[in-house]
Amino acid sequence: MTVNKIETKAIIIGAGPAGAGTSIYLTQAGIPHVIIEKETFPRDKVCGDACSGKTAFVLRKANPAWLQEIFDKEQDYTPSHGIIFVAPNGKALNIPYNPNRQPDEQAPGFTTPRLTFDNYLFEKLPSSHATIYQQSTVKSINKTADKVTVVFAKGNETYEVTAPLIVGADGDKGIVRKQFLNDNSNAKAYAVGLRAYYEGVTGLDKNNFIELHFLPEMLPGYFWIFPLPNGMTNVGVGILSDRIREKKINLREQMLSAIKNNPNINHRFANAKLVDKIQGWGLPMSMSQSPISGDNFLLTGDAASLIDPFSGEGIGNALYSGMLAAYAIEKSLQAGCYDRAFIKEAYDDVLYKRLGDELKISATLQRLCRYPWLFNFVVNKANKSPSLSKTISCMFTDMDLREQLRKPSFYAKILLNR
Repeated sequence: MTVNKIETKAIIIGAGPAGAGTSIYLTQAGIPHVIIEKETFPRDKVCGDACSGKTAFVLRKANPAWLQEIFDKEQDYTPSHGIIFVAPNGKALNIPYNPNRQPDEQAPGFTTPRLTFDNYLFEKLPSSHATIYQQSTVKSINKTADKVTVVFAKGNETYEVTAPLIVGADGDKGIVRKQFLNDNSNAKAYAVGLRAYYEGVTGLDKNNFIELHFLPEMLPGYFWIFPLPNGMTNVGVGILSDRIREKKINLREQMLSAIKNNPNINHRFANAKLVDKIQGWGLPMSMSQSPISGDNFLLTGDAASLIDPFSGEGIGNALYSGMLAAYAIEKSLQAGCYDRAFIKEAYDDVLYKRLGDELKISATLQRLCRYPWLFNFVVNKANKSPSLSKTISCMFTDMDLREQLRKPSFYAKILLNR
């Protein structure tokens, strides 16, 4: 059997947002790399379909014209200006991403089906620096002292690609994480999400705020409604796996029950129609700053368990980690150093410096959601106090302010009306 042999600088397993982010920034640095993807694009990915300001930042930094392209395609992308938190008692708190937004200012984030967005990113990857193999199956990964060799099959052809570095962008159950990270379950917490597409849902915010409904029976998870283009909505639920096991929850039944029976929701679905089937997926969430690299490898996106424990955001963190992985690869290649200590300093330390506090705060907020009385209390107070409402809005862009959410003194001040 003939084996096609390739030498390159980096190998990326997976071409979703994490792999695409890595590839885009490797191309900008002029670094040759190979992308191995098991599917063929366009392909769907079960997800909430919400892209935050972090997603916009990575795209804008790569090429400002790309972000403008997205906002110009109203048939494919819906700009979103904020988020609505609905407390367990049914009271809603509207949080604009930018309370001081001007009428013509571009939205900080957007929503779009992953089928559309992932394919958009994929179409940006071809270049003289990126060699892409779709519909390819990894057969083996072997590491020597200073190289990684991946053997994969595409159709009837077998390939052997060798590089000093490999990037796992193939999910938390992907082959790179399994092979290179000794404790594969280290520092992961799981939630299970269900996603459905509905048309005809009413009562959506005029500025396309995404909605998180913290229903009592789902805490510390939530029910969501995200507006999409063409009158569609992404509707779903996400609940911690241990709670599902503990309470023996049938997630599909609970989601449909909320749509049918919850008085804050059901009237909005009176004439709504389910489009396609309800689908589920696992959410590997970041609960501590565990290793996401080692000798000759880096993990990105879901492979690094970077889903936000509170908001469930994964796309922005995947793209952001891909960008930082590319920067780390560039430094590693320049120095000729591919060992655990060097890559940790160039990648793990940088990523956690920029995202670590945000993820820790989100983990705390997730735990606070176990106490519905506290959630109700804060939302009730914020609805009566414009200054408190604005403070909470600013917390979503100012990490120093957001840190206050972790402190008992913040809630004590609310209680005392200070």
